[in-house]
Amino acid sequence: MVNSESNYKKLKNLSKAYVGLGSNLKNKTLNLKQAIKNIETLPGIKVIRQSKFYRTVPEGLTAQPDFLNAVIEIKTSLSPTTLLETLLNLETRMGRIRKKHWGPRTIDLDILFYDHIIMNTKKLVLPHPRLTERRFVLEPLAEIAPRLKHPVKHKTITSLYQTRYDFSPPHSRVKKNN
Repeated sequence: MVNSESNYKKLKNLSKAYVGLGSNLKNKTLNLKQAIKNIETLPGIKVIRQSKFYRTVPEGLTAQPDFLNAVIEIKTSLSPTTLLETLLNLETRMGRIRKKHWGPRTIDLDILFYDHIIMNTKKLVLPHPRLTERRFVLEPLAEIAPRLKHPVKHKTITSLYQTRYDFSPPHSRVKKNN
């Protein structure tokens, strides 16, 4: 985390990105904490903020353990594609094995936003194409970046969250877990 004025000055010219984290295998809390710690040690990346951890039921492939999810804000000197490759390598180092689409995983790291870039390549789509459909992304993102504006939808994260979930209290599917 940013802890001095000199560090802040070094970071203000870097790009800002938001990364979604998820885990539903082994010790989920430890997996998320370790992923954040590992991200913090990567060259060209500084973790600025992190949400609480949220317990969620799986979507898509539902016959698997519940997930623990979070979102972090980072500053980075890496390009979007290099950041993606770096996060995918970290997933592999942490034991992620891709067997089934939406299947169980030790760790999942998704770039949600990178500055206000809109990008659509074979490797990477920004902003993340399904983030507005996923409460387990919107709720922790709204916690740490409520006024962040979606560059395609032109609405704040809080507005997207409240519109999608009809101003309802936190859904039973998403539980804060510290």
